[in-house]
Amino acid sequence: FNYGNWETMRFLLSNARWWMDEYKFDGYRFDGVTSMMYHHHGLQYAFTGNYEEYFGMNTDVDAVVYLMLANNLLHDVFPNCVTVGEDVSGMPAFCRPWTEGGVGFDYRLQMAIADKWIEVLKKCNDYEWNMGNIVHTLTNRRYAEKCVGYAESHDQALVGDKTIAFRLMDQEMYDGMSTLKPASPVIERGIAMHKVIRAVTMALGGEAWLTFMGNEFGHPEWIDFPREGNNWSHWYCRRQWSLAEQDHLRYHHLGGFDRALMELDDRFQFLASPHQWVTHIDEKEQVLVAERGPLVWVFNFSPHKTYEGYRVAAREGGKWRVALDSDAYHFGGKGRVSWDADHFTVPGKFHDRDQSMMVMAPSRSVVAYYRTEDFPAQAAAQDREREARDRAWREAQEKANKDKHTDSQFDPRKGGKAVPKRK
Repeated sequence: FNYGNWETMRFLLSNARWWMDEYKFDGYRFDGVTSMMYHHHGLQYAFTGNYEEYFGMNTDVDAVVYLMLANNLLHDVFPNCVTVGEDVSGMPAFCRPWTEGGVGFDYRLQMAIADKWIEVLKKCNDYEWNMGNIVHTLTNRRYAEKCVGYAESHDQALVGDKTIAFRLMDQEMYDGMSTLKPASPVIERGIAMHKVIRAVTMALGGEAWLTFMGNEFGHPEWIDFPREGNNWSHWYCRRQWSLAEQDHLRYHHLGGFDRALMELDDRFQFLASPHQWVTHIDEKEQVLVAERGPLVWVFNFSPHKTYEGYRVAAREGGKWRVALDSDAYHFGGKGRVSWDADHFTVPGKFHDRDQSMMVMAPSRSVVAYYRTEDFPAQAAAQDREREARDRAWREAQEKANKDKHTDSQFDPRKGGKAVPKRK
């Protein structure tokens, strides 16, 4: 387009409004914005962050002005409209209002993150993952400009590419996802790392979170629309949602963990929080500790090492509890973390914080902690769950003691049924 042409500008802006008016969209994702903003279209060009790359003769000023006008129009006419720009150049003020001289987008897509995960999974074994490099990619964004973080999108789900789940588990996904038999080492690793990758990306990768239909529970197949190359087949033009609904399949565990991540943000609002601080990176131990919002996140990428009594920094003193545990049984884990244990801080400088606490960091896991004093309702709910569990256990024990004089013995592991004594 010739963005300096008056009629071209009117055509594009009127279209932007018409689609919002007619179809009641929530907003727009502007695709390939980098190719619009520069005369070289971003092709074969490596941006280094030098401001001359953004504010020089290579910049298509007319295109940038059009984007400013489009964002101004949409937000003025539709105050709740959300605009997201797909920009890989890192244009300064891309996500600042036009009144500040910005382009006016609400969010920028953090496209480098998905590429980083592909690179790591393709080129590195589990012992070679560079924690510092991963953290740099996740947190490399401009201050006060909101970004959408994602581990993968439609690009990885389409035919010709592979999703994270498929890169982790490959062909074993087709016959190794049943919970009725023990998980193979490949499946066990894939389930664990799929959760860790998505959690660390959501925790550190931006101010919003993006997934793609089916990727959240590790959908085993790609998407391929009918075309001449596949003889116009509709076979892969689908999503098998039922996989995540079957209790006997491990897709159910991945879907449940993704749901828990969404509920975690609902409760603690960590994505909307400006506070993000990485307190500890250990390349040898493959451990990463970070603060996001009110939560302390402990990531252990190590394939085999579980750290008991691992000391982590805390922003404030008090009592901390588990808010999310990827190693929980109902997420397909090994249940190595006590979800209702209390972790008390001790004073003293540690990793630039005045408080620290001891936690369990299982291999290939993520555990998020919250301070009970900040969220008394959440703590009270956990107390009630603990009391209910203890009450059920006591009742089971009492019933077992009463049944001792009969020819049957009570076994609470059998659903509370009487089991004949063995001779």
